[in-house]
Amino acid sequence: MKFFDEARIEVYAGDGGNGAATFRREKYIPKGGPSGGDGGRGGSVYAVADRNLNTLIDYRYTRSFRAERGENGGSRDCYGKGGDDITLRFPVGTVIKDQETGELVADLDVDGKTVLIAQGGRGGLGNIHFKSSTNRAPRKKTMGKEGEYRNLHLELKVLADVGLLGMPNAGKSTFIRSVSAAKPKVADYPFTTLAPNLGVVRTSEARSFVIADIPGLIEGAAEGAGLGHQFLRHLQRTHLLLHLVDLAPFDPEADPVADAKAIAEELRKYDEDLYAKPRWLVLNKLDLIPEEERAERVAAFLEAYGPVERHFQISAMKGEGTQALIFAIQDLLDAERDRIEAERAEREAAEAARLAAADAERAAADAAYEREALLDADDELPEDEPDAEEDDAPPPR
Repeated sequence: MKFFDEARIEVYAGDGGNGAATFRREKYIPKGGPSGGDGGRGGSVYAVADRNLNTLIDYRYTRSFRAERGENGGSRDCYGKGGDDITLRFPVGTVIKDQETGELVADLDVDGKTVLIAQGGRGGLGNIHFKSSTNRAPRKKTMGKEGEYRNLHLELKVLADVGLLGMPNAGKSTFIRSVSAAKPKVADYPFTTLAPNLGVVRTSEARSFVIADIPGLIEGAAEGAGLGHQFLRHLQRTHLLLHLVDLAPFDPEADPVADAKAIAEELRKYDEDLYAKPRWLVLNKLDLIPEEERAERVAAFLEAYGPVERHFQISAMKGEGTQALIFAIQDLLDAERDRIEAERAEREAAEAARLAAADAERAAADAAYEREALLDADDELPEDEPDAEEDDAPPPR
């Protein structure tokens, strides 16, 4: 299956049904009162996070989704049937934004999370609502409200604790194969990885973390060189970045120090917050350097590169140094667990408050719609009560 992490769709909530203006006509009741029912509410559109999905391919070609319209109200106090809702399922980690305003609509960061993304229109009021002591035969009704329409931008950001970045062929895929059960493609040419890969690294029976491998960056990615920045969004939810550097490149003219600095600069150009995340330097492919030259090569690199938060020396192919690295990562994540959980809880609380405010705004709009319609009805002059014979309803048997 192809990996798609971006799409654009249009959603149409159903319109509300129209209210009815009818009158009762029953035997022995010569002047029946109003009996027009309300229209049904239009169907709404919901988004649900589903852990069984890992791509937005379902929304790559089908881009328009429309909920059912509510039925019109009927006579004899019959209310119209509400339109059926539709539910769209997305991979966990999908961020939904309004294409035109950039407003965040939903962040589906938890499996099973359900968010209303387009509300169905309110049904119109039948004339039974407009009866009063001065107007006992109202002919007023209201039309149903239109359902919400939204042009949405979908963006998938994978959920991982640790993210890998580096030049093509720096050994990122080999590293994730070495420390987890993930099996990304590995080959001796650039851009072997064309889509993000996730692997679970288990350090003990009760301790583990998720690591994400993305396609390699090259200098000029901000201008679209290589695969550009399009996959860096998948690192935005991580807590730690591992910058892998190839200390033994095939090209004798390649400069590992310049390449590593170029990657850091591309990261800064893309997102200052991502650039500010904890970032460890991982010097890879030591097995290709003679053992007596390794210490000198590493020291020369670190002196030319400048200060780093932490650095590790590994051979992903042979597994040398990888155990020390993954245990150091696990220790960092365990130490930061309280902070990470606090940040997650704060983010979830802010999201819940935003959704509650949106629901309250919709409810207030519905109440204002009904209140305005009823106030307009009070301004109307009362009409003579219709006789049953004058009503358009069929005669009784």
